[in-house]
Amino acid sequence: MFKKFGILLGTGAMGFVAATAAVTAHAAEVTVNGASCFPIGSPPSVPYENLVKEINKRGKGVVQVKMVGGAPAIGSPFTLVQKTARGAYDVAGCPEAYYGNVLSEVAVLRLAEKTFAELRKNGGIDYLGNLLAGKNVHFVGRHHDFGDFHLWLSKPITEPNLKGLHLRVAPVYTAFFKSLGATVQQSNLGQIYTYMENNTVQGYGWPALGWVKPWIKVTKYRVEPGIYKAGLHTVFNKKKWDGLTKAQRNVISGVVLEFEAKSETSDPGFQAALKKQKSWMASEGMKTIEFKGADREKWVSTAKKAAWDEVLARSPKHGAALMKLFTN
Repeated sequence: MFKKFGILLGTGAMGFVAATAAVTAHAAEVTVNGASCFPIGSPPSVPYENLVKEINKRGKGVVQVKMVGGAPAIGSPFTLVQKTARGAYDVAGCPEAYYGNVLSEVAVLRLAEKTFAELRKNGGIDYLGNLLAGKNVHFVGRHHDFGDFHLWLSKPITEPNLKGLHLRVAPVYTAFFKSLGATVQQSNLGQIYTYMENNTVQGYGWPALGWVKPWIKVTKYRVEPGIYKAGLHTVFNKKKWDGLTKAQRNVISGVVLEFEAKSETSDPGFQAALKKQKSWMASEGMKTIEFKGADREKWVSTAKKAAWDEVLARSPKHGAALMKLFTN
């Protein structure tokens, strides 16, 4: 009888240990708050939302990201990373254009002439990451790239001269457009269609992909070649990141780095998506304005000079160092 009781007690003890372990494992799961610089469900936000889904899938029992919303519903996209640095959000998905007000040097991410693998190898990402860390922001990585930026217009131009055009801009290409004579204004994503429709602006800058389909009704021309890079990045509140366990950080960084590797514009998937979109745009009547020869050289060289002049003026020391790391 006592032997039988001992067996039952032992079984119960093992059950208790197993249950305790399960509770402990569950208790170890941490939920962090995530926010997007774009409206939830919009084309430019979807890559970040897909990233979050993958982190949550792999991070069950370890770490989860709770999406609390996207800009502008939760505030200006240009303040989201500032708020993340202050702790209002734990993690954000944004293009660098929206957090140059945290660190001006992040503009080099759009000017990279090397792959992210090369930038991680040569120390470029570490250099920039250390600067961001000083602002309480941890740079996890790039989770998507929409390709080159283009100028999209409602009326044609015949040369790289933007005088007489009023354009919607983000910080990415403001200096470039202004250097070619355009007047500019910022707006959020949701205002672009209305501004184009009522002729408040005659064009806007936007990447090759991540395009909002209804814009086809008010957009008649795409200017080639494209300029800069339209990467989307995952950034964390550094204090929160440092407070995560190694296992929790590994889940997040592991997924981000996988997305990063697949997001090079040379990837066949990107090229197929670009070809498909261009074909659709052409079928809807959009025309391409392609600069060639001296006009092409002026367009590209002016874009590069305007952007790097801005970086170097704001940060002579770090800008020069980053230029060596990020360009060929």
